[in-house]
Amino acid sequence: MHAISQILSQAPILTVFLVIGLGTAVGQIPFGPIRFGAAGALFAGLALSAIFPGLGHDLTLLRALGLGLFCYTVGIAAGNTFFRDLRRQLPLMVLCVVGLVLAGFAGAGYCHLVGVSGAYNAGAFAGALTSPVLDSAIEAAGNQDPAVGYALSYPVGVAVAIIMVALVVRRNWPSSKDPRPASADGIVATSVEVKQRIDLATLPEFQSAQFRLSYLERKGQTRVINPTEELLPGDRVVVVGTPSSLSAAVEMLGSSLDYCLAHDRSHVDYRRLTVSSTAVAGRTIGELDFPGRFNGVITRVRRGDLDLLANPEMVLELGDRVLAVVPSEKLEEAANWFGDSERRVAQIDAFTVGLGMALGVLVGLIEVPLPGGITLKLGVAAGPLVVGMVLGWVGRTGPFIWGLPHAANSTIRQLGLLLFLAAIGLDSGQAFAAAAFSATGLKVGVLAALIVAISGGVVLAGGRVFGYSAQRSAGGLAGLVGQPAILAFALSKADDERIEAGYATLFALAIIVKIVMVQVLVAL
Repeated sequence: MHAISQILSQAPILTVFLVIGLGTAVGQIPFGPIRFGAAGALFAGLALSAIFPGLGHDLTLLRALGLGLFCYTVGIAAGNTFFRDLRRQLPLMVLCVVGLVLAGFAGAGYCHLVGVSGAYNAGAFAGALTSPVLDSAIEAAGNQDPAVGYALSYPVGVAVAIIMVALVVRRNWPSSKDPRPASADGIVATSVEVKQRIDLATLPEFQSAQFRLSYLERKGQTRVINPTEELLPGDRVVVVGTPSSLSAAVEMLGSSLDYCLAHDRSHVDYRRLTVSSTAVAGRTIGELDFPGRFNGVITRVRRGDLDLLANPEMVLELGDRVLAVVPSEKLEEAANWFGDSERRVAQIDAFTVGLGMALGVLVGLIEVPLPGGITLKLGVAAGPLVVGMVLGWVGRTGPFIWGLPHAANSTIRQLGLLLFLAAIGLDSGQAFAAAAFSATGLKVGVLAALIVAISGGVVLAGGRVFGYSAQRSAGGLAGLVGQPAILAFALSKADDERIEAGYATLFALAIIVKIVMVQVLVAL
C-alpha cells in the first residue's frame, strides 16, 4: 500500500486520470433510476484520497483550469439564449435569491438547535451548494473549520441535487411562459398543392419563419422558390416546419400531395453543408442573402443533435449543418462557400479561446467592496462564465469568431468538468473521511441536505408556479447549486436548450449571493 501511495503522490497526472477512469465507471452504475455520470469522478477522488492521504495537495491549478474551461464553454453555448430570454427569466432570478437566503437562515437555525458552529455552517453552505466561495468563509472565520464543513457537505449536496433534478427534468408540467422549443419536436417536410393566390411577402406566418418553402413546381417546371414571390393556384411547393406548424401551413396553402417534389433532383438539388468558413460563421442567415447569392434557400440548420427551422435572425455557428436547396448547377459552389469541411470544424481557434479565457479570469480577479466589509470577487468560475456569455451573445468581432463548434465545445466542457471533479475529490477525501462518520459529520450531512432541499425546492416549486418548464427549472437548480456535474446529468436526461439557459441564468447570480451569505453565516 505504501508503494502505491508513493507512486500516486509522485505522479499527480497519473492519479488524476486514474480517478477520471474509475469515476466514469462509477458514474455508470445505476442507483435505482439515477446514474451519477461525471459526478462519479468526485466520489472516486474522495475514496482514493481517503485511502491514500495527501494526493490532492498540489492540484489547485488543475482544479481551477478545469472549472474555468467548463464555465467558459457553458457561457459561450448559452450566451445568445440567455440575453434573448433575459426579461422572461427575471422571476427565476428572484427565486434564486429568495431560495439561497431562506436556505442560509434555515441552516443557521438548525445549527443553533444541534450545536454546530457558524464556521461549520458557512462551510457547509458553500459545500452543499458546491460554490467556489470557500476562501471567503475561511477568511471570515479565521480558521479551517469551514473547509471541513465544505468537504462533508459537498458530496451530499451533489447527491441530493442530482436526485431532485432526476425527479423533475423529464416532466411536462404546464409552462405558459416557457413553451417547448420547436427543435424538440423535430422538423418535417411535405409537398402541397396551392389552392389560391398567396403573396408570400404579406403572409405573416411565412415572414415570421413559422414554416419555410423550398421547391416550386409551376406548369411542369421545377425551381427554387423565391421568398418574395406570389403563389398561384395549381402551384406545387415543398413546405418545411415542425409538425404543428406544418399542419397549419398545409391548411392555409391548399392540400397535401401523396408524393414528394424533392425526389426530383434534376433541376433543383439539396444537401447538408457544414459551416466551416469563417466568412459565414457568426453571421445571420438574413445577412448571407442566400437567395440573391445562389438563387437558393436554407430551410434547416442542424446544431449538435437538434434540427432547427432556419429563420433570417438565426446566427450560424461553426459546425452547423445547413440544409441548402439550390439549382443543381450551383450546389458545389454553395458547398465551397460554406466551407463544408469536417476537418476544419474539428479544430478550434486557439487565439479567441485563449483571449476569451484570459478575459474571463481577469474579470474574476476584480474585487468589488460591498457594505459591511464584504468583498465580492467572481473568481475562476463566474468570471469566465460571464465573459463567455457576453462573447457567445456577440458572436463575432470583425474577423474574430468567439463561438466554438458544437463538438469542440462539448469535448472541452467534458474534459474541464472531469478535471475539476477529480481534483476536488482528491483534495477533500481526507477531511471527509476524518469527520464523515462522527456525530458532527452526521449533523453537517443533514445540514447540507436541508440547504439544497430548501433552495432547490424554492426554484423548482416557484418555477412551476411562475409558468417555467421543468427543464428550465431543473437547469436553474443546477445553476443555483453551481455544480457542473448536475448540469451534465440533466442534459444526459433531456437534450433541451432550456436546461443550459436556466443554468447560465442563475450560476453567476448565485455565486454573488453565496459570497455575501457565507460571511453573514459565520457571524451568526
